[in-house]
Amino acid sequence: DAPDWGQTGHRVIGLVAEQHLTQQTQAAVHDLLEGESLVFVSTFGDEIRSIRDYDHLKPWHYVNMPLDKRYGEEAPNPKGDVYHAVNHCVGVLQDTNASREDKAFYLRLLVHFVGDLHQPMHVGRSEDRGGNDIKVLWFGKKSNLHQVWDSDMINGYQMSYSELADNLPIYTPAEQNDIVNTTVLDWMHESQSHTKQIYGSVDQDERLSYAYQQKHLPLVRVRLYKGGLRLAKLLNDIFDPSEG
Repeated sequence: DAPDWGQTGHRVIGLVAEQHLTQQTQAAVHDLLEGESLVFVSTFGDEIRSIRDYDHLKPWHYVNMPLDKRYGEEAPNPKGDVYHAVNHCVGVLQDTNASREDKAFYLRLLVHFVGDLHQPMHVGRSEDRGGNDIKVLWFGKKSNLHQVWDSDMINGYQMSYSELADNLPIYTPAEQNDIVNTTVLDWMHESQSHTKQIYGSVDQDERLSYAYQQKHLPLVRVRLYKGGLRLAKLLNDIFDPSEG
C-alpha cells in the first residue's frame, strides 16, 4: 500500500496541531517525545512499516467498508483498523499505569493515524483496496487513485510542509470550534462521505492532470487543516483537561 498523505501531508497536520496546543500540552508532548516535534514524528507510522515486529499495525492505517454502510454495521476487521487505532493510542496515553516508553510510542502513532483518518481514501472500499487498484496516469506517470490523494496532488504544489501549513484555509474561532467538537467516528464518516464523490471522479486508466488537481486540492487542504486541529484537541484533552 502507498504511504498515507505522503510525508508532506502528515507534516502539515503535525505543524497545524503544534500551533494549537496549550502550553501545558506542549510541555508534556515535548517531554514524552524528548524534544522531537509532532512534525518530526508524524511519519513514524510509515517508517516502521518495514519492520516485521510491527506487521500487526499495518491494518491500523485504514478502514475498508462498503460506501453505503456506516461503521459498525458490519463486523470490524479483527486485526484492527484506523478507528480502533486512534482509540487505542488515546487509551494508552490516558492510562496512568502505561510506561513512558509505551506512551511515547503510541503518541507517535496517534499523530500519524489521525492524519490517515482524514485522508478520504483511507476510508475506502475493500474490493479496490481504498483506490490502490484504480490505476490512473498522473501527468503521464503511472499512479493510482489512492496515491493521487495521498501525495500526488500535494506534491504538485511544490511547497514545503511549512509553506503549505501557512496557506491552509482560514476559519473563524466559531468554525474551528465546530470542527473540533466532533468524535473520532464523525471524522471517519466525514472522510467516507468524501470518498463516495472521489470514486465517482475518475475512470480506470484515466489521464489526470491540472484540471483534477485544481478541482480537488481545496478538499485536500481542508482535510489537512481539520486533521491538525482535531489532533491538537485530542492532545489538549489528554494532557491539559482543565482547558477543555
